[in-house]
Amino acid sequence: MIDGMKSPVSPLAEPDGPARSGGISRPDPLLAPSGEPALSDWSLDPAVRHLNHGSFGAVPLAAQRAQREYRTIMDANPCAWFTGVVGRVGAARAEIAAYLGASPDATALVPNASGGASVVFDSVPAWRGMRIVTTDHGYGAVLMGAGRLARRWDGSVTTVRIPLDATDDEAFAAVAAEMADDVALVVIDHVTSATARRLPAGRVAAHGRRLGIPVLVDAAHAPGLVADPLAGIDADFWVGNLHKFACAPRGTAALVASGPHARSLHPLIDSWAAPEPFPARFDQQGTIDVTSYLAAPVAFATVEEHYGWDTARRYIAELGDYAQAIVTEALSGLTGTDASAQVGEPVGGLRLVRLPRGVAADPEAAHGLRHDIAVRLGIETAITSWGGQGFLRLSTHVYNTAEDFEDFVERGVPFIVERSRAAHAG
Repeated sequence: MIDGMKSPVSPLAEPDGPARSGGISRPDPLLAPSGEPALSDWSLDPAVRHLNHGSFGAVPLAAQRAQREYRTIMDANPCAWFTGVVGRVGAARAEIAAYLGASPDATALVPNASGGASVVFDSVPAWRGMRIVTTDHGYGAVLMGAGRLARRWDGSVTTVRIPLDATDDEAFAAVAAEMADDVALVVIDHVTSATARRLPAGRVAAHGRRLGIPVLVDAAHAPGLVADPLAGIDADFWVGNLHKFACAPRGTAALVASGPHARSLHPLIDSWAAPEPFPARFDQQGTIDVTSYLAAPVAFATVEEHYGWDTARRYIAELGDYAQAIVTEALSGLTGTDASAQVGEPVGGLRLVRLPRGVAADPEAAHGLRHDIAVRLGIETAITSWGGQGFLRLSTHVYNTAEDFEDFVERGVPFIVERSRAAHAG
């Protein structure tokens, strides 16, 4: 067991009833069908507090077993596997599209959302001097790809500033104001990574359709976290990770495309399926390991059969409310400064807590604090930086419990406060 790990008693606990903070009840943990804690469906190290599902996800044991079985078949007869892999991938693609609420004929499988965005940047019509419109909430790797595309055409990237507490209407108005004839592409997040909020992706996509401007929706966090993640979003391009809240094996994401630009999309690896139309040309890309695609439906089914996706999302959101409330309360109490983050459009199991000024003010400092919390305390969490302000980004999933976050209140919050005091003393 990692030094310092223990089972805390919540300071909010009431002897004769559930703990509450600011009127928010302490959720009872979910149980697997066996009656064991939900964590038993995963292989996560029990000596570590896993409070950062939103970054890399966690794969249920059943999906891990399915992927190993597919790899065993592949390695038993590679020739038979790769000559028949197109049919397997096509069948998995249809199941994944059904889970997302998409048409299989509009859905291609890619390794991750950034990879899907790279496909779009490689294929979207562009011209000398064109502009790409993004926001200051965008994901770093995707923004790098947008910048590379702009430089290739002697163009520019316009970064729209959207306040953290902006409403849906305010955010839409800010992006729409930049959508003009010189814009070749708009990149808009559905759920932002650093700031854990929704952006009006559907409204921006619809406006782009009216103006004839292609829109790429980065929905990396949406599958699993948002019910019907494509509902109301008729975008030219939509990319979503399945390894995050949907719990598929890592290396599994979907690129959903419609409209005239879909025909121009090609995988980043040219292979024998290249002459096929979109999305079939993505089903075969040399000798890449596609077992993550094939095992993804097992992950979806495990959560549905053991917990139900609606129940899972409700629990994830309720636990997110509780976690945010108790951590914010504790951090505010120790610092004497309000730690609440005023997020205009919060979402499900991703929540923000404002860190003391000067802590994690830039990405490098944020990474360092996250690393130290992991090594010193055995707690995996996410520290983000946006606009010079550091945030603790809390993630919840069905295997998390209120106790996980109560432990963070007891050990993690004082650690952060001590780091803040040391920074100011120095």
